[in-house]
Amino acid sequence: MDLFKITVPKKDIVPIIISIPHAGTHFPSGIRKNYRKRLRKYLDDTDWFVDKLYDFAPEMGITVIKANLSRWVIDLNRDSENIPLYNDNRLITSITPVTDFLGNEIYKSKKLIPNAKEVKKRIKKYYNPYHKKLQDLINDRKQQFGKVLLWDAHSIRHKVSTIQHDVFPDMILGDNDQKTAHTKLIETALAGLKTGDFKVSHNSPFKGGQITRSLGNPKENIHTLQLEMNKILYMDDNELHYNKERAGKVKKVLKTTLENLIETLKEI
Repeated sequence: MDLFKITVPKKDIVPIIISIPHAGTHFPSGIRKNYRKRLRKYLDDTDWFVDKLYDFAPEMGITVIKANLSRWVIDLNRDSENIPLYNDNRLITSITPVTDFLGNEIYKSKKLIPNAKEVKKRIKKYYNPYHKKLQDLINDRKQQFGKVLLWDAHSIRHKVSTIQHDVFPDMILGDNDQKTAHTKLIETALAGLKTGDFKVSHNSPFKGGQITRSLGNPKENIHTLQLEMNKILYMDDNELHYNKERAGKVKKVLKTTLENLIETLKEI
């Protein structure tokens, strides 16, 4: 099984890459049986259909990379040394999660939880190749254009009480407190996201994960932004099924935002 899928641009390439690290649903055959069957059936922590939301991007010249493995196997947006992304008492799952976001144990028994050797194996076999490919894509676009923007695309349930008690804003742009991207790109992204009827937040409650924080280097013209959005914006009220009408409104905002970012990249 391929670890990721790359969708190449269908027109002239632009210096934007979209990363979708949490929409995968596959498990390696050797460990699939280790997970609780009921939880595995719904995979609640999956960023369902995010790749479908961005299916217009290749027509704009944007390269898309989507991970195929479930984040329960390996979380590509965590630090490889398991250094926490936040220190505010929220539930933070590890690079090889043992619970879902609600704190439910995902393995059938504690004996099946990955030990240090297994974690190291998964990092080498599944985590490193994705990050290497991201870096290769960034290097290619940087060499061609002198600049590049990596847009890390995510979604989450509209309320997760183990992270915060209140409902999340509709869309949350993260740039680690404006450290990972040029100010003009941040301003353009926020303005584009606000063209819809959605409540937009900046760096709260999410500042961007490991991908955004580790790869962004504006001084070298390598810019990264993370977009987290509520699943209910494009799925049904139970956040189980894709809702084409709702998704259409989201896609319109995303397309406008990315079109504007392409133009802003020409200016910086």
